Amino acid sequence: MTIRRVRALAFLILAGCSPAGDVVSRRTLIDSRDTYDPRSLDPAHATDVPTGRAVSYVFDGLTRVTADAKLEPGLARSWDVSDDGLSYRFHLRTGVKFHDGTPFSARNVVRSFERVLNPATRAGRAWPLYPISGAMAFAEGKAASVSGLRAVDDSTVVIQLTEPLALFPKLLAMPLASVVPDSTPANFGEHPVGTGPWRFVDWRHDDYLLFARNESYFDGAPRADSLKARIIPEPSTAVAEFESRNVDVLSVPEGETSRWRGDPELAGMLQSVPSLRLWYVALNTTRGPLAKQEVRRALNHAVDAPTILARLLGSRGRAAAGVVPPTLDGADVERQPYPFDTTLARQLLAAAGYPNGIDVELWHSQDPTFSRVAQTVQGYLAAVGVRAKLVQRDGASVRQAAWRGEVDMFVKDWFADYPDAENFLFPLLHGTNRGSGGNVSFFQNPRFDSLVTASRRTVDDDRRMALREELGTVDARSKS
Repeated sequence: MTIRRVRALAFLILAGCSPAGDVVSRRTLIDSRDTYDPRSLDPAHATDVPTGRAVSYVFDGLTRVTADAKLEPGLARSWDVSDDGLSYRFHLRTGVKFHDGTPFSARNVVRSFERVLNPATRAGRAWPLYPISGAMAFAEGKAASVSGLRAVDDSTVVIQLTEPLALFPKLLAMPLASVVPDSTPANFGEHPVGTGPWRFVDWRHDDYLLFARNESYFDGAPRADSLKARIIPEPSTAVAEFESRNVDVLSVPEGETSRWRGDPELAGMLQSVPSLRLWYVALNTTRGPLAKQEVRRALNHAVDAPTILARLLGSRGRAAAGVVPPTLDGADVERQPYPFDTTLARQLLAAAGYPNGIDVELWHSQDPTFSRVAQTVQGYLAAVGVRAKLVQRDGASVRQAAWRGEVDMFVKDWFADYPDAENFLFPLLHGTNRGSGGNVSFFQNPRFDSLVTASRRTVDDDRRMALREELGTVDARSKS
């Protein structure tokens, strides 16, 4: 059951601006988007949003992603790929230096990737580098080096893959693939040194992080003198701080959207930016009545997703008709969402053998927005005879239970790791990822799996798009 694709509203205010439009004296841009401390400032441990955001301030990767989800060069000014899609040659920028003055070179790329893959580093998610030939053997301690990594000279790196993977350059834009100096002391996560636009200055845990601009950044120094990332757990507190002119960048809470849009002064500062995020209710296709296609269709018709989007989420997005956001290549933009039709929902339940409805558990985390969505979904389902018991747990407990297949329905979201349709199709629906891989619906369809696998491997863009279009002919509501 898909609830929405999100377009996040955020304030992107230039340093020196305030809600009243007055110029203030500070030359520090103050960001309030993080609600908890980063895990670390070491790219190897960038497994969450605050950590990834902070890492991106200090470090660069070979590639990077623009605000409109397009891939562009980073530390690599360009790259070539072989005809068979197995070999990538990255041509690096010259004259780049780390914040401590050390010159950047191809050797740093090789050592950075080996560092992430080294078990001693205890990296949180090394999988983006696993496609590299020899990466798994090195990570398992079976090889002394990564055979698919080679620094040809100071400005050229060649990477060999185990199999073609068209999206590989996008994986290198992830924070984990950032390039670090050769010397990374034990406290590197507290005192990072990178090549990025901001130099690390200070970290007051659970309070703020402070960065100074890198005057010699290869892409031009930031406009502000410094950047302070404040840690503000409560969204309402962040709003108050913005209105008091103590912060410059604010992610507007969903419940505040109407007020901000209705205020001419505040509305003038709103900026809507695409967010590759999906909110949905995962239906476990292996549990009881949910194993029947008619039941799953009934649940979709029973819920008025556009109303949830408008009333609970501030109309910040659009009702989804599939898992791929429309801003990405390969999205089926012609496909329509399930219409809200309680009569049809009841008919489908009766046809499935449940004229008196069914009993299910609807799990959700303790996040207030997820709680409100779950309660609303529960009300819609009750209207067609589906008795949904709400089960609230902390986020980690819900995920663990869903991975084990113990959850009927799960209100959740999905943030893309990289801007490609594959990052929704593969983890959320491919059969090999059932459970902890991300497919908590336990959906499996051999034809769907083969098409997704083929689209991952082909390096021909036209062929990839053709395969994505063919995916639209697969009845993804069935299990076979």
